[in-house]
Amino acid sequence: MSMMSRRSVISTGSLLFAAAIIAVRVHGAQNTLPSGIFSYDQLQVQKNSTTEIRQMLTGPTHSGYRIDLHETALAPGQMPHAPHRHVHEELMLVREGTIEVTVGTKTSRVGPGSAVYIASNEEHGWKNVGTTPAKYFVMALGDDK
Repeated sequence: MSMMSRRSVISTGSLLFAAAIIAVRVHGAQNTLPSGIFSYDQLQVQKNSTTEIRQMLTGPTHSGYRIDLHETALAPGQMPHAPHRHVHEELMLVREGTIEVTVGTKTSRVGPGSAVYIASNEEHGWKNVGTTPAKYFVMALGDDK
């Protein structure tokens, strides 16, 4: 049995590491989000007592950057969840209704056509302060790694 030198072990390890990186990139490229058209009336609806959520897309782009897009209808007087924070960024676009949004220490009321950007790790939350369901899109940008 022949012994390998430290240099050849390191070189072999480097090649295996490089091959693993290439395999991950190739595998990831196969799972990227394809182009798509998302007709509102054809989206599946997930309902609970306060929300109706229509998931449009979720997954990595060609560069591996993760995005997630969904539309929520939030009942009057309700919050989708307690204020929280996370690593990924979010962009909220209001379609209908009036929403009171808190980002960090600032609270504002926003209506149709308004946008809210939430930076990484910034505490945020919102509530439908109107008398009709509030409808808004949320795009999550990145992941929580």
